[in-house]
Amino acid sequence: MNRLAVIGGLRYEIGVQKIWRAILWLTLSVPIFATAQIDPVRRDLVQFGYNQALEGHSPLAAYAFFYHNQPDFLRTNLTLRLALAPVYLDSELGFVHGLGPNTDFAIGLAGGGFADSYSEIRDGTYRPGESFDGNGGEISASIYHLFDPQSEIPLNLVLRGTGHYSLYERNDDTDPAFQLPNNHGDFSVRTGLRWGGIEPTLFPALAMELSVWYEGHVRSNPGAYGFGGDRELKEQSHLFWAEAALAYTFTNSGQSFYVRLTVGTSADADRFSAYRLGGFLPLVSEFPLSLPGYFFQEISARQFALLSANYLLPLDKNRRWNFDFNASSAVVDYLPGESQPGNWLNGVGGGILFRSHSDRLKVMATYAYGINAIRDGGRGAQNIGLLLQWDLQKTRAEKFNSTQPDHWRGWQRLFGD
Repeated sequence: MNRLAVIGGLRYEIGVQKIWRAILWLTLSVPIFATAQIDPVRRDLVQFGYNQALEGHSPLAAYAFFYHNQPDFLRTNLTLRLALAPVYLDSELGFVHGLGPNTDFAIGLAGGGFADSYSEIRDGTYRPGESFDGNGGEISASIYHLFDPQSEIPLNLVLRGTGHYSLYERNDDTDPAFQLPNNHGDFSVRTGLRWGGIEPTLFPALAMELSVWYEGHVRSNPGAYGFGGDRELKEQSHLFWAEAALAYTFTNSGQSFYVRLTVGTSADADRFSAYRLGGFLPLVSEFPLSLPGYFFQEISARQFALLSANYLLPLDKNRRWNFDFNASSAVVDYLPGESQPGNWLNGVGGGILFRSHSDRLKVMATYAYGINAIRDGGRGAQNIGLLLQWDLQKTRAEKFNSTQPDHWRGWQRLFGD
């Protein structure tokens, strides 16, 4: 699951070459959006997110990418999706109704530098000597089936097969005694059912989702690595997870909330397939496992339950300035070799969000406190961050999470709006 986000660790570095490499990490990381249906909405979005820890030496946590979705690409039944950065590309060409009136087909291509890099964080400490760089590429084929096209809330089936190849190399801080994992192919299958959906935007106004997923991995060259073979790249790993999410905006006050519950378990998980929780980067993946105040991907879990909540309160009558409060709470069963005292982890945060006219630009400065994060033998950690979304052509969704009021009358009665 950690590969759903193409982002990795970086050391604090000195020197021209190392500074250049740091800039690459900061500006060229891009998430992979493995959506559960072909997106019918034209989108051109610039996304940026950054977290900076105030305690401890941490890997860089950042993403910066251009997201483009173009229905009617070349022909009326083709949709092109791109998440683009100078050293990484994630793309998909969708054939609408390619396998029938309610079944779409898509082929994907992704890859680039640093995509498969790994940062080891254990007991609240980033360990550069056990971290390394990784480059990779993949091809995929997907089937999306819509069960009831007349329903206001769509139910979709996704089936995706992916072939991925990873190549690893040392960086300047990797311990000479640390043996890298084998370069290998990873053949995976993901399938799931999604009712509703969440747009790939920062703080969507209206959305809901219920979904269940399975993802299985088979690797071509498993084996031991690390210090004297103290860890293992496993031949097979299996992940199972489910999610429930609701975003709602009150019409009169402009206040909004976003609640997300994600639970997951696994069989034969290793460091490359474990669930990794931590940080507050809402668009770092399709399923962000946020724990405010913690390092990004600080916690490696075999299974977990995570509840996250976000509330936005307008501070002026034009709703340009907003106060944000967010909190997350997780119960985790750690991956073997990654355990630490305490299985209940909590984090809280806040920030000031600015929205431009018509919401084309959103910028938020954030502060977060990891209540149970381990730092220097004690508990508690802080970080600050910045989130930005620039919509180059104000997107208006056409599916369930749209602005059509009839779809939301039930929710409006429920919340007294």
